[in-house]
Order: sequence, then structure tokens, then C-alpha cells
Amino acid sequence: MDQSGKPPVTIADLKEAVGKEIGVSQWHEISQEMINAFADVTKDHNFIHVDPVRAAETPFGGTIAHGFLTLSMLSVFAYQAMARLEGRKAGVNFGFEKIRFVSPVPAGARIRGRFTLDYLKIRPSGYIEMTYGVTVEIENQVKPALTAEWKGIAIMEQGAVQA
Repeated sequence: MDQSGKPPVTIADLKEAVGKEIGVSQWHEISQEMINAFADVTKDHNFIHVDPVRAAETPFGGTIAHGFLTLSMLSVFAYQAMARLEGRKAGVNFGFEKIRFVSPVPAGARIRGRFTLDYLKIRPSGYIEMTYGVTVEIENQVKPALTAEWKGIAIMEQGAVQA
């Protein structure tokens, strides 16, 4: 078992999962402290993120998380939502397509990730390329915070992928 609490999956399991939901993470609160720390690390101190008094005067009604903070939560969401692939040595980001910041995430809101496996290709190198449909949901809201296509590469152990 891994962080997801799920048993490992095989390549055959993943091939069967293409086009299906493969996991949902736990809820995570996006606190003002987290937003402030992200602002400090990224040097993005826009008042809508860090000044509750000024932000209260905007249509948001208070501070909101940075879109990139919401996007960066996908890593922990993926660890919780998706089972480990048997024979995988490492996984790396390959990029994103169609990132959309649909709704702001208010400070104090809880969000989670929902994942579908949209594409899987075994490369000649034995690496496995995957595309996930990701949706970041905001608790008690209909519209999501974010939608995207997330591309990843699974670096496999020698002999884990049969030709």
C-alpha cells in the first residue's frame, strides 16, 4: 500500500481504466496561512491573496488562493487518489494542457482532486506516458476551482514492461 491506501495496479489494470475515474483525494483546507506562505515563496503578494481588508471590498468578498497554489495541490491529491503502478521506479511531470481556473478558492475553503485516466501509451523506451483529466472541487460548490489535462511519465524498472 502507498499514500492512497490502495493496492498497486498493473499496466493491464491501467489499460482497462482508460476513460474512467481512477481516484478522488481527501479534502484539504486552504488556510490564509498557507496562502501567505505561498505568496512569500512565489513573491506574489497581490492584495486579493494577502490583504483580507482590501480583498473584502472586491467581488470575491475576501482573500482567495493563488491559482498556482490550487494547481500545486495536485501533487498531494494524486498521491492520495491514485494507486502506485507496479514496477514504477519514479514518476515525473510531462506538462499540462487546457488548464482552466474556473472558480476562485476562498481562504478557509476545502478542496480535493478528482482524477480520470484519459490516455495511456507505452513508449519504445519502456516509459509509460499518461494523461489524467483532473478537476479540483471546492466543498459545497457546484463549479470546480480548476480543470486540466495533466501529463505524466512513469519511469519503469528494467523488465517491468513487456514488449
